[in-house]
Amino acid sequence: MSEAVLQPTSANREAFSPRTIVALVLVSIIAAAGFGILAAYAPELRGASDPGAHALSSSAIGYRGATVMLKALDTPVVISRTPPRGRAPQTLTVLTPDVGTVSADLTPFLAYPRLLIVLPKWLTRQQPLHPGYVDKVTAFQSGAGATAFLKALAPRTDVWLRRGESRPAMSSPASQHPLALGLIDRLQTLTGDGWIPVATDEQGRGILVESRLHPNVLVLADPDLLNNQGVADFATARGGIAILDWLRGGEGVIFDVTINGFVRGHGIGRTLLEPPWLAFTLAGAATAVLMGLHALARFGPVRRRERAFALGKRALVDNSAGLVRMAGREAELAPAYATLTKALIARRAGGTARAATAGETDRWLADLARLRAADPPEMLSAQAARAESRDDLIAVGRRLYSWRLEMTRERR
Repeated sequence: MSEAVLQPTSANREAFSPRTIVALVLVSIIAAAGFGILAAYAPELRGASDPGAHALSSSAIGYRGATVMLKALDTPVVISRTPPRGRAPQTLTVLTPDVGTVSADLTPFLAYPRLLIVLPKWLTRQQPLHPGYVDKVTAFQSGAGATAFLKALAPRTDVWLRRGESRPAMSSPASQHPLALGLIDRLQTLTGDGWIPVATDEQGRGILVESRLHPNVLVLADPDLLNNQGVADFATARGGIAILDWLRGGEGVIFDVTINGFVRGHGIGRTLLEPPWLAFTLAGAATAVLMGLHALARFGPVRRRERAFALGKRALVDNSAGLVRMAGREAELAPAYATLTKALIARRAGGTARAATAGETDRWLADLARLRAADPPEMLSAQAARAESRDDLIAVGRRLYSWRLEMTRERR
């Protein structure tokens, strides 16, 4: 029978190839960088998918259609995400508050020279299967709610809702002829103490009113004249544009969305992604990439793992020196080091053959020291005997080493 040839099984193979690991690392880095950029610019990207009553929304109660229509008529339009601070803009600013807006949110804008507040009207719910779409629930505005919301502009506000759908006629502030509006469901009008009607319906109730306390602030009672479902009808769109043209006076229009929560952030993430700090960010990213590439390649010899317990004479000497150092007895080694130095000099200079005892060696070294004009050996031995600390030992060792070089004429 022939022997069966063993084939490598999947268990013997590597789980991941180097190419797969590198690809996973690159994908992770790119995904992390993309997540960081999206997180930094999240406020800029939000808004179009939100079906609220603001200029970024494409839902029925949004006002994106009005901005598109104004741009088509060559009217400068700006959607502001910057909170009011510093000098107020001179152009017409349009606020589109929603259900959650309170009276305090209007306070920073009341000093604007030209301000239009579009009063909210509809309570809606978002369609779960169609993001960005809403279903109409009811008209929620009431006199008590409007009075509390507009208390800084007038002491009392009465809200009137016309029953059913109608095609009202609006008196135009720029013309003596009334404008026929399209089909509007439950037309919302506004009256009360502190309000001056500027544009009214055929019953004399205010569609556009001006505050007596703040003549620079006007309120559009029915948002259907400007929202997406309203401007879808040509007649209604003509009425809404007529109001904006009269208020803006030939200049542009600013739709503020900060009151709806879409504030442009200036966090550390966005700061690092914009000039002049963008160069610093790119330099840091390039440095990290180069460090990673450098770490992939081995540099220098492989450091072998040392034994837990060293062998040989050197290990014995190191261990003995460690014990002496731990005991604090280094200074006691000075006399022995002096004796060893004298023996080395005698052996190098040829004095071992003539000096049999230690006394004879000292006398021979003393004669040699006089010939060399060096210090006598007894002086160095006395200095070694006086050593009391580690610093004294080092000083003695240096002097004995220099003395040996002078006696043997060795090169440094």
